[in-house]
Amino acid sequence: MKIKKVICAPGKTGFYFDDQKAIKQGAKNDGAFYLGEPVTPGFTSVRQAGESISVLFILENGAIAHGDCAAVQYSGAGGRDPLFLAENFIPLIEKEIAPLYEGKDITTFKEMADRVDKTTSPSTGKKYHTAIRYGVTQACLDAVAKSKTKLMAQVIADEYGVTISDKMIPIFSQSGDDRYLNVDKMIIKGVDVLPHALFNHVETKVGFKGEKIKEYLTWLKDRIVTHKPYDSYKPAIHIDVYGTLSIVFNNNLEKIANYIGELAEIVAPFELRVEGPVDMDGKVDQIKALSTLRKLLDDHKTPAKIVADEWCNTLEDIKDFTLAKAGHMIQIKTPDLGGINNAIEAVIFCNKEGVDAYLGGTCNETNRSSEVCANIAMATSPIQYLAKPGMGVDEGYMIVFNEMSRILALKNKL
Repeated sequence: MKIKKVICAPGKTGFYFDDQKAIKQGAKNDGAFYLGEPVTPGFTSVRQAGESISVLFILENGAIAHGDCAAVQYSGAGGRDPLFLAENFIPLIEKEIAPLYEGKDITTFKEMADRVDKTTSPSTGKKYHTAIRYGVTQACLDAVAKSKTKLMAQVIADEYGVTISDKMIPIFSQSGDDRYLNVDKMIIKGVDVLPHALFNHVETKVGFKGEKIKEYLTWLKDRIVTHKPYDSYKPAIHIDVYGTLSIVFNNNLEKIANYIGELAEIVAPFELRVEGPVDMDGKVDQIKALSTLRKLLDDHKTPAKIVADEWCNTLEDIKDFTLAKAGHMIQIKTPDLGGINNAIEAVIFCNKEGVDAYLGGTCNETNRSSEVCANIAMATSPIQYLAKPGMGVDEGYMIVFNEMSRILALKNKL
């Protein structure tokens, strides 16, 4: 079967693009806005609307396969590709990428993904933007699945030699700044991992001694115990501190380890996961710091896990962080890796090396990218999968839960 035509459609994402550097430098919330001037190149305001591009493959039999190009909320930060705006990239997709697929046979997912993910743009000499590779490879996977009348998860299982999970992957939900009301929603729905909580500003959210996180976790534990939907409900508590502990404790890793130990005591008996405890402004130093911090926590027998995020963007990065044991868990932030083939390989690599794989992404994705990644999760079995898009626990949680449920219901029927 061949691909007859490639069509692009501009779209919206489930959240916003935020200038992380400006926020770290003091831009403050005013409702849904951030006050202050943007700092990262390409931004016209500290927060602006998220954009996507749907890439649609018209197949020879009339079926339509598609994927969505989307970039992370904090585009341009931590070594990432720049801001992704539809009007800038649709002409590039139509001119350079469509010819890679139009009139060509649908072969294997790996081969089709490599056409865009492993090549460079003739106009720039560089790899295509991660968001482009992300969306086009989703369409490739969907095209192969439709040509074979299989689930996308089944195509992954066949090509990578993995087994589709017999149960749903634990879902991790993000609260955003509404870290109280959204927690209530998470508890009602029995979310497996919560709440993220967006501790991205020292003065207003973390506290100059980390006291505001302690106050919040005390409240959170009590809320779970008081309102648990069933007796055995025992979610993991996963918070993202966006490297702010580097500021609070002046990068003293021993003090940071002791502080994480104090947080673990507060939330016990629930497991604590702390994402992005430090930000060392570079990959090499980040790996060194997280490796040291993990060893300190393990030596102290602290019942908490640290999660690598910043500076761990590509498949190569994930392999380097994993081999160095730079964290107990690695976030695989799917749009950052470009082609979804890389996300698949990243989860498989982490599993093989005995490091927890967190198949993440960003609130700034779409329903389509979330569904495709749910197929990746069910096929590769990471320790948790992010509820996306959106910041909260409504649409994103519903989308990923329902897609995984459909895969479970259908996997032995097709």
